[in-house]
Amino acid sequence: MHLYSTLRSPYGRIVRIVVEEKGLINKINFTEVTTRGDKNPFYKINPSGRVPVLILPNGVIIEDSKLIAWYLDNLEGKPTLHKNLEIKRLEAIARSMLDGTSLWWREYLYRTDQERSDTIIRHERARALRLADVFENQVEKPVLSGDINIAQIVLACVLHGRDHANPEDFPWREGRPKLSAWVNKIGLRTSILKTIPPK
Repeated sequence: MHLYSTLRSPYGRIVRIVVEEKGLINKINFTEVTTRGDKNPFYKINPSGRVPVLILPNGVIIEDSKLIAWYLDNLEGKPTLHKNLEIKRLEAIARSMLDGTSLWWREYLYRTDQERSDTIIRHERARALRLADVFENQVEKPVLSGDINIAQIVLACVLHGRDHANPEDFPWREGRPKLSAWVNKIGLRTSILKTIPPK
């Protein structure tokens, strides 16, 4: 199998962490790609230009971190990361936070001051801080404090190793000591350390 992603994509990082956690590192080749440009050769692999993408041995292309993570977790018939509804419920909340912050941060990355939408930034910032409050009240409960699972992985990819990329007005650690401690702790895990995005 062959995995394509950027090193900075939090969605690609989710899958790279799953590969590490499932012990699949020797079964999957990884290629770093870029996702923009009119004549980008990656578009021949995945016309949408999105990452991550996993190509199966039979040539089938799987796009979307959620689907790829599920596929890899079930690859050998012993799923460990998607065990129950509560894990999937918290994963969905973490993905809402990831989607919102990604949209918000792209306003800073790819638009000039004049082009940025203050409406989008205010809306997504408020959403992200509300969800940070949700996780402040969840991180000591079994799903987020127990064995590694997909909810933990997605939440880690929202908040860990991205401080240099975050807009300055995202003070998610303020008033959230439990969430902050949780991020610090999961940040010591080998799979998390090995996939920290470059600055």
